[in-house]
Amino acid sequence: MAKSLTGLWLKNIRRMGKAQQAQGRKLLTSLMPKPARTAPVRPAKAVKAAQRPKVAKPRHKPMAAPARPVSPWPGIWQKSYFSVPAAGQLAPARRMTYWLYLPADAAATPRPLVVMLHGCQQTAPDFAQSTRMNQLAERKGFAVLYPQQSAATDRHRCWHWYKRATQQGEGDVALMAQMIAQVQAKHRLDASRTYVAGLSAGAGLATILALRHPELIAAVGVHSAPVFGTSDSPMSAFRAMQQGSGRVHRETALAFAQTHPQFPGMPVILIHGARDPVVRHINAAQLTEQFVIINGPAITRPEPVSRSYAARTGGRSPRHGYQTETYYAGQKPLLLRCEINSLGHAWSGGDGSLAFTAPEGPDATLMMWTFFARHQRSPKS
Repeated sequence: MAKSLTGLWLKNIRRMGKAQQAQGRKLLTSLMPKPARTAPVRPAKAVKAAQRPKVAKPRHKPMAAPARPVSPWPGIWQKSYFSVPAAGQLAPARRMTYWLYLPADAAATPRPLVVMLHGCQQTAPDFAQSTRMNQLAERKGFAVLYPQQSAATDRHRCWHWYKRATQQGEGDVALMAQMIAQVQAKHRLDASRTYVAGLSAGAGLATILALRHPELIAAVGVHSAPVFGTSDSPMSAFRAMQQGSGRVHRETALAFAQTHPQFPGMPVILIHGARDPVVRHINAAQLTEQFVIINGPAITRPEPVSRSYAARTGGRSPRHGYQTETYYAGQKPLLLRCEINSLGHAWSGGDGSLAFTAPEGPDATLMMWTFFARHQRSPKS
């Protein structure tokens, strides 16, 4: 039964991805300017052998330049691996691939770091291209880390956010926390300004990473995220994604708050599509309730500030209409929920040529960084 439900879930994701990819390509084609017509270039007449200048042949073949990875961004885009040895053994217990982007310009002070967690059926390079996070990083001067789920661990590259061990901070969460600490030290990044964001299954894992390691993560951004801590199997995960969790989500959040009385709070921005058929928007509502409970001691305004933004169909930057609810800690937004009209299971405002990405705004990437930039973690927390 669990296998059949998991297959149904993934089949639904694949179907939505293909439809949104075709829609995105159509929109991008309509927005692209038509190329100007140019006169055909006539081939030059052949030069006789007697008229060709003689060129001395080199005695030794010149050494070929070392191959460099092709990157559409001006900064450093590198693939690396992180692993930790098993207890009492020299061989690694688990190895995880990651990609790192560092902006081209030198930084006068340590850079912030954004950790990006892809969704099912995505790779780290896919997620980088679809979200356009590296382009924003180049403009704003922060580094971006993309852990990648192994196909050997999950053939659809899904993060196992629903497993009890993962929710307790073990497995991928523990490995990722160590990876982040190593990347911070190696590249001299600002440890007080590390943020994590994710889509779908990656958003589920981002929530867990932030809650289990508040000393490491200053704020979290989740797009199309499932409710936290209410699942323990693929079947219960599918049920939560489609129906929510009833009242279990409140009990889970209350239990977390009671067992972590010194929790420093976790700033969070939640973005969700109102027409998401894969992770239905009830998850965003319940996840908001959970973070209100967890961040309760820090929230200074019990009622959220609501705002609405109209759709924009014309111009070069079309967008869906959307609504936000913001809970504040003093003058600083601590919890921001954004529900986007007409958006399905896709990253809002991204590169529409890839699956699980909608080219129409609002720009989720910019919204997340704008929220992140207002938060910094105290080294003592």
